[in-house]
Amino acid sequence: MSDAQTAAPETGEEAIVRCDACPVLCRIRPGKTGACDRYANVAGVLTRTDPLVLAQRTIDKQGAMVPFLDGARAWNGEIARPPVFVTGIGAGTTYPDYKPAPFIVSQQFAGVDTVTVVTEGIFSYCSVKVKIDTDRHVGPEQSVVRCDGEPVGHVTTAEYGSQMLSLGGVRHLTGGGKREGTVTCAMMLALCNKQPVDLEVEGGAKLTVQAGQPPVIDGHREERMRVGCGSATIGMFARQWFGELDEVIVVDDHITGVLSEHQAGRYLDMKPAGIRVRGRKSTPGRYFQVAEPGAGWGGTAVTDPLSIVEKIDPRTSWPGLRLLMVSTTGEDAAYFVLDKDLKPRPAAMPAAVRKVVERIGENCEPALCTVLFMGGAGGSLRAGVTENPVRLTRSVRKRLTRVTLGGAPAYVWPGGGITVMVDVSRMPDRSFGHVPTPALVAPIEFTMRFDDYRALGGHVDSVVGLERVLADPRRRDAAWSSDNPWPLEPLAGS
Repeated sequence: MSDAQTAAPETGEEAIVRCDACPVLCRIRPGKTGACDRYANVAGVLTRTDPLVLAQRTIDKQGAMVPFLDGARAWNGEIARPPVFVTGIGAGTTYPDYKPAPFIVSQQFAGVDTVTVVTEGIFSYCSVKVKIDTDRHVGPEQSVVRCDGEPVGHVTTAEYGSQMLSLGGVRHLTGGGKREGTVTCAMMLALCNKQPVDLEVEGGAKLTVQAGQPPVIDGHREERMRVGCGSATIGMFARQWFGELDEVIVVDDHITGVLSEHQAGRYLDMKPAGIRVRGRKSTPGRYFQVAEPGAGWGGTAVTDPLSIVEKIDPRTSWPGLRLLMVSTTGEDAAYFVLDKDLKPRPAAMPAAVRKVVERIGENCEPALCTVLFMGGAGGSLRAGVTENPVRLTRSVRKRLTRVTLGGAPAYVWPGGGITVMVDVSRMPDRSFGHVPTPALVAPIEFTMRFDDYRALGGHVDSVVGLERVLADPRRRDAAWSSDNPWPLEPLAGS
């Protein structure tokens, strides 16, 4: 185990220490910190400024695991008791890992000897994927996303009910100008530490995004994620509209649904209403491109729903026809009755119809921003785990080794290397740091059986028992997040 307190003062400058935690090699004066603020010169000794975080799994009276404590709360001095998981938060780093990882900790869980290798990885190849629950148009695909005037990412493919951003990445961190890299790093650090960030899409919207919070788009705080596309909404509520309405048009930027033409309307043996909407017909009752995308009804630019009505066929339609036009969130809705000239006239919405509109809103989930950190655990980081780095990759592939970030489960992408993705909301607060190269610093843990660690050529001589870590007075204890699986449990049962 390395406690990052071994660097000696430089010859001839007894008060200054050189930090060897990363290639920046800061020369730190007494009482000062390095460029990353994670190491300091304390009385001539290089010292981690952040305590190592140990997560303890505790059960409340209802049988639920207690969530992480507020990071601002001080350690109360109580000795932690197993089961304890040593996270990478505050562990320090050995980048570029010419020596073993800072903490390689053994403990026994459920009768199985386990090892957790803990470090704070320095990630130049990393990015942030932001899922924004909204139908509002934030900007065309591939549009540049800017923060503080600098390009920091782009709009990527929209997903069901969400707009998606891809932010950061090595080309913005190191491939552009110095300010671009600095702003990109600060933006990613804030997002990963669950703080709000203001962004602007070229040719699109101004956004405020924050993990676990509703997005703010052009000053509008989103409340609902759509229940489905227009066609799906028709299918979900057709039976409840049947008998109360003669036609329903669900306005949607993706697929606008028309009830009487739709398969659901035919199943109910509804009479054709003769109302033709604009756009490109896909299958019966499903229309593409009824309007330009925007911040109006159903993610279109429409503010007047009747503007998407192309014609009303007098051979099919009739006076008194009851028409509902509604968005995919139920936030926009209008009720019309056709007059003797077959013109839609606004009318008071019947209670039964309004109830279904409200039910659309009831079935919408809250609109939130989700922030996923994505990074590649390169050969250098893996060398801190084993003298033969490829064996760690193979062990992860075989699921003999579990990868976590701050204790949160990570998705490991298929293919070469160890490319991980994690929901930052499942990590403790302030899990991430940075170095001025610029790059993000993220905690990462590799947990496995002791026998498997030995077999992959691990640094067995650097393994220490959990008791030694528990004896460190500079550690910080936190309760385990009930949303996360216990990293040691699968190992005991495998």
